[in-house]
Parts: sequence; C-alpha cells; structure tokens
Amino acid sequence: MALQENWSDKEKLLALQKDQKQKQDLLQNLIKIQDDIEIIEYTITSLVDDGIVSDNKDMIDEMSAISIVLEKQIGSLETTLMFKQKEDQYDAYIDIQSGSGGTEAQDWVAMLLRMYLRWLESKDFSHEVVELSEGEVAGYKSATIKVNGLFVYGWLRTETGVHRLVRKSPFDSGNRRHTSFASVFVYPQINEDIKINLNPTDLRIDVYRASGAGGQHVNTTESAVRITHLPSKIVTQCQNGRSQHKNKESAMKQLRAKLYLFEMNKKNEIKNKVESEKSDISWGSQIRSYVLDDCRIKDLRTKHETGNVQAVLDGDLDAFIEKSLKEGL
Repeated sequence: MALQENWSDKEKLLALQKDQKQKQDLLQNLIKIQDDIEIIEYTITSLVDDGIVSDNKDMIDEMSAISIVLEKQIGSLETTLMFKQKEDQYDAYIDIQSGSGGTEAQDWVAMLLRMYLRWLESKDFSHEVVELSEGEVAGYKSATIKVNGLFVYGWLRTETGVHRLVRKSPFDSGNRRHTSFASVFVYPQINEDIKINLNPTDLRIDVYRASGAGGQHVNTTESAVRITHLPSKIVTQCQNGRSQHKNKESAMKQLRAKLYLFEMNKKNEIKNKVESEKSDISWGSQIRSYVLDDCRIKDLRTKHETGNVQAVLDGDLDAFIEKSLKEGL
C-alpha cells in the first residue's frame, strides 16, 4: 500500500485495500481474543490469590460468560484454517430459488432468506439483497444476496444444495403437513483480474418492471435486468438499483462469477454445483431437512442434527457449516 505506483492502478489498489481489510480484521480478532484471555487469567488469579473466590460468584459468572464467547471465536478462527481453496477468500453471492411446493415453497424461500441474513449479521459480513422476486400469495420465488467479508465464500460454499421443509402449513385451512423445497446456490465474486470472455451474441438481456417495495420509481419503470447466457443456460438478475444501467452492471458481475465457477467445476469434474447441472429441487436431492413439528433439523450429509429449530431459523448455522467443512464437503 505504501508503493506509489500501486495508487495509479485503480483495480490493483482496490485488491490491495481488500487484502489489507481482511488482514486488519484478522489481526483485530486475534488482539481481542488475547485481551480477553489476559482479563480472565488476571481476574481468576487475583481471586484465588486473595482467597475470595467463593465471595465473588458474579465475577466468576462474568468470566465464565467471556470464556464461552472466546471458545466460539477461537473455533471460528480454527475453521478458517480449513479454507485451502483459492476461491475461499472471495466474497460471494447466495441464490435462493423456490422448488416444488407452490406458495409453501415461496414462503420457505422467505424463511431461508431471513435465516441467512441473520447469520450474516451475526458474522458482521456486509451484505445487500440484489434481487427479490415476490411470490403470488406469500414469500418469494427467488432471492439473491451479495456478501462481502473475510472468507465469505469459504464459509458459505457448503450451503449449496436443496433444503427441505416439513411443517403444518399456515396456508392450509385443514392445518395439514406439507413438504416444500428450495435450492441454495453459493458462488464466489471473482476478482477483477480474472478475465471471463463473453460473446455478446451468447447473451439474452431482458428488462422488466421491478416488483415489491421500493417506491414509485421501482414499480413504474422497467429498471430490472435479467441476463441469460444461452450456451450454459445460466441466468442472473438484479432489480435493487434505481437505474437499468446499474442493474445491468450488477447482473453482468454475477454472470461472470457464475461462469467462472462453472468453468472451474468443469475442469475439476465437480458435478451438480452449477445451474445447468443442478438436480431437480424436489425429493431425493436435499442436503438438509427442517422438520418443524418434530423440532428437528438434520444435515443429510454430515448427520449433524439439532432440536433447537428456532435458533437455526434465527441464523445459528455455525455448527452445521463447521461440521461440513471439517468433513471436507
């Protein structure tokens, strides 16, 4: 960053600033952990030396609470050691698409969107919902979140797959049990120095009127943009910007990122990771089941299971993510 010649290259400067921010965040986390360890060590040692441990239950409880948070923070840092792929350090997009189940499935997309947004907030990752297509009755047909932060793609990549919901439907007057499906697809935001060649004749660009809240402008102008890459059938869309130009630029960035992952997976012979190879969003292809009336969420790959359904739907995903990373998924 101190080299003057780097300040004249905007793309290189942005990459350096991002790298600097990641290292600063890591350093700050380490300093915070070290400070908390020293506070606990000093406090407990002082209480023991003075022989007043039994008279300071509140202080012991406070140190215990700090140690629980510390354990979680250290566990997260340990998880980052598993991020070996070059792409793990990249920012990411999260695509959520409704599957079989109609209104139920579209409501399930809304629940998953909330779950991931809560998880992102708990990690202090900056994020923005760049596409949101409302369902006919409730929920959303699809949603896309742009996420920036330290090792975002590494944290989220194992969430790719079909998520199955089983519950007594609030949309069924008979209160019967319904099964719904939604797919989650996570792909990295590629660096500007990675060149993806796009032939304009391979693209179909559609503009349409944005749906949902957003003011008079959003609802009355064709500012939303959808881009289809015809050879691969990959589709990206954006509608959150106020101008068609900005939405097109955002959709093109998403398309380049998806095509990068598409080519990378083809070279590595990794199947069922990209749009054209994804399984049907239905029975037999799910990675995790959320059975609400049985109070059970189970990952079908790692067999990790919890009965604290509400905590998971409120964004407590770390146990599922860390287990899948440790098993090398």
